[in-house]
Amino acid sequence: MGERVFQLTPEQRDVQAMVRGLAREQIVPRAREWDERGEFPEELRRLLTEHQLLLMYLPEALGGLGFDLTTQCLVLEEIAKADGAAAVTLQDQGTSTHFLLNACAAGQREALFAELRERRLLVAFCLSEPGSGSDAGALQTRAQRMGDHYVLNGQKTWVTNGGPAEWYIVFALTDPDKRTRGGISALLVDRDAAGVTIGKPMKKMGLRASATVDLFLDNVRVPADRLLGAEGEAFRYGMKTFEASRPQIATLGLGLAEGAFEYARDYAKQRHAFGRPIAEFQAIQFLLADMATQIEAARLLIYQCTQMYDAGLPDLTYRASLAKLFASDTAMRVTTDAVQILGGAGYVTEHPVERMMRDAKVTQIFEGTNQIQRLIIARHILK
Repeated sequence: MGERVFQLTPEQRDVQAMVRGLAREQIVPRAREWDERGEFPEELRRLLTEHQLLLMYLPEALGGLGFDLTTQCLVLEEIAKADGAAAVTLQDQGTSTHFLLNACAAGQREALFAELRERRLLVAFCLSEPGSGSDAGALQTRAQRMGDHYVLNGQKTWVTNGGPAEWYIVFALTDPDKRTRGGISALLVDRDAAGVTIGKPMKKMGLRASATVDLFLDNVRVPADRLLGAEGEAFRYGMKTFEASRPQIATLGLGLAEGAFEYARDYAKQRHAFGRPIAEFQAIQFLLADMATQIEAARLLIYQCTQMYDAGLPDLTYRASLAKLFASDTAMRVTTDAVQILGGAGYVTEHPVERMMRDAKVTQIFEGTNQIQRLIIARHILK
C-alpha cells in the first residue's frame, strides 16, 4: 500500500519495521501449520516473550515497553498480516492489560505487574457467558464476599488464551440488584486455584491456533486483595477498556485485509489467462481498486482514533466503534474478494487467503458485535 497520510515518529517506524521482519520470517512460514494443528502454539508464546511484545502495553515506569496505542496497533497490524490467530493472542493480552491499568490503584498495579513481568504470564479476559455476550448485564457468575476472600461460582465462555493463560480476569455479580449500575466486579483468578476447570479448546471456523475455552468456577476462593479496583465498578472499567481494545480488534481486521490484498495482488500479476496476466483484466483491477480503497479508509479511521486516544482526548467510544465496525466489515469483504481473485486456488489451503477469510469473520462478532457498534454509533449521532 502507499505512504500513510498521517505521520509516524522515527521510533514507531523502527518498531513497525522490526515487527514486520519478525512476522515475515518467524510467523508467515508457520501460520498454515499452526492453523492445521488447531492448537495454541507454545512457540508463538516463546516468540512474543523473547521480543517482549507481551509487555508492550505496560508503561516504562511499570517495567514495560511503554508503547502508546498507535504503536500497539502498528505491531498488531503487522502480525495480523501474517496470522490472525497470532495477532489475537497478543491482542487479548492487551485487553487484559488495559483493564488492569484502568481498574487498579497504583499500589495494586505495581505489585501485579511486577509478578506479571517476572513470571512472564499470559492473562485472559473473561466477560462473556453462555447467556451473556453483547448483553453484559445478563451475566450470572456470582462473587460473594466471605471475610477476607470472595467465593466465585459460574461459567465463562469464549475465553481467548484460556488454558495457556495463568491469570483470568473474571467479571462477576457482587450485587445482582444493580448489575451494570454498580453490581459487577472483577477478580483476578489463578488458573491453578481449587475449583477452576478449563474446558476443552473449542473447534472454530477461524483463528484455530488461538486457544478459546469455557472456564468453570465452582466455589473458587479468591483473596479479597485480588479484587481489581473498587467493588461494583468493573463494568465502568470495561467500557473504558473498550476504547483501546476495539481499535485493536479493528487493527486485527485491517491486517487480515492487507495480507489478503497483497497476496491477491501479487497472484494476479503472475497468474495468466487468455494469454496475459489476470491483473490486466478490468474485472480484477476493479476488485483490487475497491479493496485498496476500503483498506485505506479503515486505516484512517483506526489511526485517527488511536492518535486521539494517545493525545488524551475523552470519550472515544464513538470513534472506537466507527473503527471497529468499518475495519471488520472491510476485513470480511477484502478477504472474500481475495479468494475470488484466486478462483479455485483461493479455496484450498495451499494459499493463505482462505485462512484469512475464515479468520476475518469473527472480527465482526467479538469485542461487541457490529450490530452493537451500529447501535452505539446511532445513539451518538442522534443524542
